[in-house]
Amino acid sequence: MQAGDLDIEEALRRCAGGDDAALRAIYEREAPRMIGVAQRIVRRRALAEEVVQDSFVQIWRRAASFDAARGAGRTWIYAIVRHRAISILRNESRLELDADGDAAAAAAEENADDVVTKLSDSSSLRRCLEHLEERARKLIVLTYVHGLSHAELAAREGVPLGTVKSWIRRGALALRECLG
Repeated sequence: MQAGDLDIEEALRRCAGGDDAALRAIYEREAPRMIGVAQRIVRRRALAEEVVQDSFVQIWRRAASFDAARGAGRTWIYAIVRHRAISILRNESRLELDADGDAAAAAAEENADDVVTKLSDSSSLRRCLEHLEERARKLIVLTYVHGLSHAELAAREGVPLGTVKSWIRRGALALRECLG
């Protein structure tokens, strides 16, 4: 299926059947426009790209729920983008840290390396934490020791939530591999 002669409704039916080439065709044809729509809502390019990525995951997972009798396929996918963008904006506005939250998080960050140094020199956890990239080590300590949520870290770091989740996940996988 080529993006130039794309029938969105047919592509969605094929996605529902597990055809990833159909999803790729929708992406190639619509992603630039979808990023534009998302960016008008969220006002940041990186966040708009995250919205579109999340939207394509939803399109893939929910393609079977598309009903052409209820509307056009293009309308359906852009509704997903719009709803996802609004949801992300709503979540971000709830997660803005106040001055006290910033001070507590800053204190926690200063102590992230202290947590690692407090571990026994012979500890395999310490050895593995020290081999992690500094950013991953800091985020893992802030999450698992100081109890900050991924959303709080995203607001603090000024990056999209998905980025923080990816960094923490990669760090945790590296830790698991090192400890295993």
